[in-house]
Amino acid sequence: MTESATAVARSAASRIRETRKGSWLRRRQITQAASSIMAHMVMISLSTIFLVPLFWMLSTSLKTVAQTWVFPPRWIPAPFKWDNYAQVFSLVPFWSFVRNTLVIVLWSTLGQLWSTSLVAYGFARLRFPARDALFMLMIATLMIPYQVTLIPTFILFKTLGWINTYLPLIVPAFTGGAFFIFLVRQYMMTIPIDLDEAARMDGCGYLQVLYRILLPLCKPPLTIVVVYTFMGTWNDFLGPLIYLNDVDKYTIGIGLSLFRGRVGTNWNVLMAAALMAVIPSLVLYFVAQRRLIGGIASVGLKG
Repeated sequence: MTESATAVARSAASRIRETRKGSWLRRRQITQAASSIMAHMVMISLSTIFLVPLFWMLSTSLKTVAQTWVFPPRWIPAPFKWDNYAQVFSLVPFWSFVRNTLVIVLWSTLGQLWSTSLVAYGFARLRFPARDALFMLMIATLMIPYQVTLIPTFILFKTLGWINTYLPLIVPAFTGGAFFIFLVRQYMMTIPIDLDEAARMDGCGYLQVLYRILLPLCKPPLTIVVVYTFMGTWNDFLGPLIYLNDVDKYTIGIGLSLFRGRVGTNWNVLMAAALMAVIPSLVLYFVAQRRLIGGIASVGLKG
């Protein structure tokens, strides 16, 4: 009787423990589900807030002049005025601005990729005197504001006769950017050096190791270089404003400023031009979004 009572007690205790465990697991699942729902609600709310200016730009670009001044404002125009986009091309040489900007963006991106990969490879893989000191010196240049070097750089380019050309906007990209070099170098440090040694044993030189082995593995940080260079060059206003004088050489940044001076308070046409200027950056971001975020997350701090 004693052993039977003990077995019954143990069985009852086991059932109680299983019941408590099941209840705890259910509470945990409910808590996790509630946390996930709250997190998604917060992100959706923040995304909606950040997208309000874009929605307002799209709405205004389809309104008439009278509708832009209606209070309270209307989010949905009635009727849609698609002619605003056609007026942009009739008031300024918009396609010329886009073409000029694309030329600068293309060469700047190629220059950044070429110079950044070479310098990062040198800091990550090669051994030479004062390598770490030079790397720290390069990183220190990130603390120098662009405005500090603006006047000396302008004097240099003026002496070279590069004013009113695209060279001051393109050539600096071929010298590399400290931030991009840091990102690519840190990513290369996470790649096993055994791959380099195996490639050299097969007869590859240093450049062959870089272009055949390392760069195919460095797509995430190189994507960051491409996206950031594109967006920085596409939206650049100060550089073209300083170095370009002829209207037919203007980029999209100063072209929009010129356009605003011509349309005055016709915000509907101005918003149409601004929206067309923003679209390439949005398309590039959504195309490269996954690789871009993965590249930022995968850049380690080794070294």
